[in-house]
Amino acid sequence: MRFQDRVVIVTGAAGGIGLATCRRFARDGARLLLADHDAGKSASAAEEVRAAGAPDVLPCECDVGSEDEVLRCVDAAIARWGRLDVVVNNAGTMIFKPIEQHTEDDLLHVLRVDLFGAVWFTKQLFLKGRPGSSVVNVASVHAVQTTPLVAAYAAAKAALVSFTRSTAIEGRTKGIRANVVLPGAIETPMLRENPNVKSGAEKIDPADVGRPEDVADAIAWLASTDAAFVTGAELRVDGGRLARL
Repeated sequence: MRFQDRVVIVTGAAGGIGLATCRRFARDGARLLLADHDAGKSASAAEEVRAAGAPDVLPCECDVGSEDEVLRCVDAAIARWGRLDVVVNNAGTMIFKPIEQHTEDDLLHVLRVDLFGAVWFTKQLFLKGRPGSSVVNVASVHAVQTTPLVAAYAAAKAALVSFTRSTAIEGRTKGIRANVVLPGAIETPMLRENPNVKSGAEKIDPADVGRPEDVADAIAWLASTDAAFVTGAELRVDGGRLARL
């Protein structure tokens, strides 16, 4: 099993891509800390991950935008298992507003979850990880091509792609790799609750809608030793949707 005896932290772990990623790592023997802002959902997700085969699971309530809360979760993982090998920065949020209606609070809310959380977890991996560790960030195709009313989200995800490149550069001397996946339309509540999708402003061919497991498989590969010579990469997981636009 590729992640036997490895310790993995996944953020936004209670549902969607995050939960699928936890189940994927579980099948490969990882010990998992599930970081999520919803303590109840995180605890329920932990039961699913145990059932998927993880030898040990620890749910952790966490506001990823708070450096103190990120530190608490990382320290909990190290206290329990004595190491940290992989961080998957998956937590994300969106707002839907015209640019002229954005407030400072709107922008900071999205940036704290979609960007700052990745920065704080990466900082801790740099401080407490070891050579051979890996970080995988979950951005979005909106970092490359976007739609109306999601400017804050698209900007935050584009910044996350840029931050991944910086992480790969600075992590090289530490033996820590960093890569980013750019999911397209994935069958999650975030997709179906998107006002642009509901209104028809964003047209999505059913053939272009992937499964959370499709993204989870890509994340697991990037985090594994199978991708040992891959760092600073941007991997689209969109069924080829952008290639046709």
